[in-house]
Amino acid sequence: MKTIGLIGGMSWESTMSYYKIINTYIKEALGGLHSAKCILYSVDFQEIEGCQLKGEWDKAGEILSSAAKSLEKAGADFIILCTNTMHKNTKEICSRISIPFLHIADLTAKTLIDDKKTKVGLLGTKYTMEEHFYKGKLKDLGLEVVIPNEAERHFVNKVIFDELCLGKLKTSSKERFIKIIDALKAKGVEAVILGCTEIGILIKQEDSSLPLYDTAFIHATEAAKYALR
Repeated sequence: MKTIGLIGGMSWESTMSYYKIINTYIKEALGGLHSAKCILYSVDFQEIEGCQLKGEWDKAGEILSSAAKSLEKAGADFIILCTNTMHKNTKEICSRISIPFLHIADLTAKTLIDDKKTKVGLLGTKYTMEEHFYKGKLKDLGLEVVIPNEAERHFVNKVIFDELCLGKLKTSSKERFIKIIDALKAKGVEAVILGCTEIGILIKQEDSSLPLYDTAFIHATEAAKYALR
């Protein structure tokens, strides 16, 4: 079994989900008392979020690159970054390590394409929904990406940072998310990407009129599979 290096803490709420998903997969695949070999480097999210707000992406990249290098030195065989937004710094991270890096958008796109989905909605932080680093990768892999309108994007971003990253689950926010998904459906999307690793804590498949693709679940599951190859 390969050792998984996880860069987490963005937020630690979703990093817990990664740990559970990975170990559940390993247990079901191998049986007995098996669990995943993994090393976690959990960063201080306050520091990362401060870099985001100030546009100091180089500084954030240095923090995450240092974390990745530390994981490699500690014995990780490959790296996953337990967040969508900070994949904006993928190039910097990969430049500092010599082990594989599993990109969350690559794995999510592959899953959607395997399921024959072509037009998808994207929910996430404002950076993930609006900037090219994430949407561009999805489009390059053959997906048509639709995002909510500006007011809806503002709401989704606010809920992520002010509620979900703090472990707060509000019924009113859940109801608004469901309406946003319904609005995406009206635009002809076939499925919705939960492009923030916290959103799956709030919204479940039974809440949605469209298939949901939880990036945290996809990413963690594919990491577990990769560890067993």
